[in-house]
Amino acid sequence: MAWRRAVKWLLCLGLAVIALIAGTVVSVPLWMGPLLAWQASSKFARPVTIGHLSLHLGDPVTAIADDIVIGNPDGFAQETEPFARVSRLTVRIDVAASVRRRTIVITSVAIERPTLRVIATEDGRKNYSLPAASSNPIGAFNVLDGRAQVSLAPLRAACEVTFATASEPGKAGAARLVAEARGTYAGQPITAQVAAGLPSDAHEPSHRWPVEIVVQNGPTQASVTGTLQEPFSLHGIIADFVIAGPNMALLRPLTDVPFPVTPPYDLRGKLDVADGVYYITNVKGRLARSALAGTMTIEARQGQQPEIKADLQSRSVDLRDIVSLLNGGPGSPGTPGQTPQQQAQAARTERKTLASPRILPQAPLQPGKLGSVNLHLSFRAERIQGAAMPFDNLSFGMDLVNGEIALHQLNFGIGQGRLSGDFRLTPRTKETLHASGDIQFERVDVGHLLWASGGYRGHGALNGAIRLQGTGRSIAEILAGADGTASLWMRDGGLSSLLVDLAGLRLGSALLASLAGSPTTNVACFLADLALQRGVLSTRTLLLETADAVTEGIGAVDLRNERVDIRLRTQSRHPTIGVLPAPLLISGPLKQPRAAPDPAAAAGRGGLAGALAALPTVQLGAGDAGRCKILLTQVHKG
Repeated sequence: MAWRRAVKWLLCLGLAVIALIAGTVVSVPLWMGPLLAWQASSKFARPVTIGHLSLHLGDPVTAIADDIVIGNPDGFAQETEPFARVSRLTVRIDVAASVRRRTIVITSVAIERPTLRVIATEDGRKNYSLPAASSNPIGAFNVLDGRAQVSLAPLRAACEVTFATASEPGKAGAARLVAEARGTYAGQPITAQVAAGLPSDAHEPSHRWPVEIVVQNGPTQASVTGTLQEPFSLHGIIADFVIAGPNMALLRPLTDVPFPVTPPYDLRGKLDVADGVYYITNVKGRLARSALAGTMTIEARQGQQPEIKADLQSRSVDLRDIVSLLNGGPGSPGTPGQTPQQQAQAARTERKTLASPRILPQAPLQPGKLGSVNLHLSFRAERIQGAAMPFDNLSFGMDLVNGEIALHQLNFGIGQGRLSGDFRLTPRTKETLHASGDIQFERVDVGHLLWASGGYRGHGALNGAIRLQGTGRSIAEILAGADGTASLWMRDGGLSSLLVDLAGLRLGSALLASLAGSPTTNVACFLADLALQRGVLSTRTLLLETADAVTEGIGAVDLRNERVDIRLRTQSRHPTIGVLPAPLLISGPLKQPRAAPDPAAAAGRGGLAGALAALPTVQLGAGDAGRCKILLTQVHKG
């Protein structure tokens, strides 16, 4: 009879186990919902509630959660709306695949009518900071009628966003997440459309999500077409891009990179974003009127100073665009792509420049802004625009590190020669910079310089060096107190006879040269040895020897007041008719200097009027003088 009691005991135990299993299955929704909500609250560090949870066994297992509410973290108690509400969440799990892969395999997720309230405060607090999402593979993903209200105070952004999944055009069974945003961003109106296709096999994490992004933020337009690795963080982008706008500084809120103020631009290329680094290749487009191409790398990792490395080239560059870039201006009037505000600013700047008696740039260089980014730039231009420009091509390298600028290997091609230099700008205070540099003249084509400056003819190679250093808030202020030296020389060249005759007030010879089409006269040598002290550039030696005359100069250029006062005295080598008995005085403001017979010298002979009236026009000649060649030899030895 013992075996009967054992069977009965086992039967009762089996029934109890079956009853327990059945009770457990039936009661799962009663205890599983609060348990999941408690676990989510702990993980997200914010309150999470689930209104109702139901579980449906089968293949796959289906879990349905209704009325999910994800609250705000601490510090957002004043907000009446929670971070997120979800009307219904449906998750299907493949049990067999989960056992094989030893991880939870979700075959599909459906989210119905989610609403988000996204907030960032001025003091940096964010209600949307959440732990990294699970890496469990997800199959089909569907969102129905999603909406979000976004308020990001540090970015001056307030947007209404709608999002949902839709079928992929031309691909049966494929879906993509489509979102549209409207509002303001960085104080500018913004519209944005995002279409992110879902990978064909979401169980494979290496698969990428195709994406298309179109943004209009104020006057800036941008589009990106490619793929991304992490769709919810917009990281791991590999795409083609097109971007255009009136000023690259407006890109900072969009990229978190402190671009400088620039003239209008229109660029396209390839973009690869990974781990906070932007790799930009195949760049083509324009900056203002100048063509631009090359590559660029931008490192903008959180907590680190942004760093930009660029290797750029241009088939044709307009020097006005480089000046505008250095000045932080909108470009010259008529620059393509300017906004009405930029057009007005460019016109005001041009009127102010034309009306100003000064030519040296007065705009503050603002060294305090130089430390916001590190920049390493290499630039080459094949051609420089402008018929009046003496330069043929341009190249330079620039390093901006911790607010200090090093401009090196600056080269302007001029005929067969070049103008090269190296400069360094070091911040001394928040407002002032110390500048030092040198310029080398290496066989500079004099013909290019003369033609650009007034259409005169000439030939020869100009050599020499300029060295200076100074401190100030602007280029004008730096030069106003600068110290340095300048030495220039030329041998065996040629100058327009008209230019030489006018410099020596040889009116008869100038008339004949003009009638003959201004032929050139041979230049034995030219020498200019100048000293710069506290902004005053004074002559130590200024001498020009031609086949017909010897011209000497003495005087100074005051860079602080932008005035010139130089006297040129010319002695003919041979008897000459039509020579005024006075040196030529070049005086007045640098912007509009005057050239006329020196009234002081003329007064010594009875006044300028008397000198012109008497017109002693014959000069017997100075004979053969070789002073210039001797001085040149001394310069080379020194």
